[in-house]
Amino acid sequence: MADISTLQELYVDELKDLWSANDQMARTLVKIAPQATNAKLTQMLATSQDGIAKHTELLKSLIEGQHETVKKEHCRGMEGLAAEAIKHTVEEAPKKGPVLDAAIIAQYQRMTHYGITGFGTVAAFAKALSSAATATGSKLPSRTCTAVTI
Repeated sequence: MADISTLQELYVDELKDLWSANDQMARTLVKIAPQATNAKLTQMLATSQDGIAKHTELLKSLIEGQHETVKKEHCRGMEGLAAEAIKHTVEEAPKKGPVLDAAIIAQYQRMTHYGITGFGTVAAFAKALSSAATATGSKLPSRTCTAVTI
């Protein structure tokens, strides 16, 4: 984490961390999705990849909207979740079938919930920054709040 002393700096740092988390989750899904045997699960994982890509573009846009360098901050939290997902669904996975599908779902949910909490956090930061800007008469880029709540 960089030398952070303001909520604005923390907000941007969290956006960069989420971008890294999204990329790691996308790479992990590429590895675990082929292990799925249930057609609905396979389709859900493919659809999820599209959603992750859209969220990544949103994060890049939000970072750019803060007049920051558009780059990631490596997310160690997702790194651990991704490693566990690969371990339990590829490296030391149950044999193909319903139990493996259940393991895939469990690992997917862990990674997804991590992302959900991250997006909730940046949305709260964006709201607080918007309220502070309104109170002081400052103007934040319009993307700060509205895009995060999508």
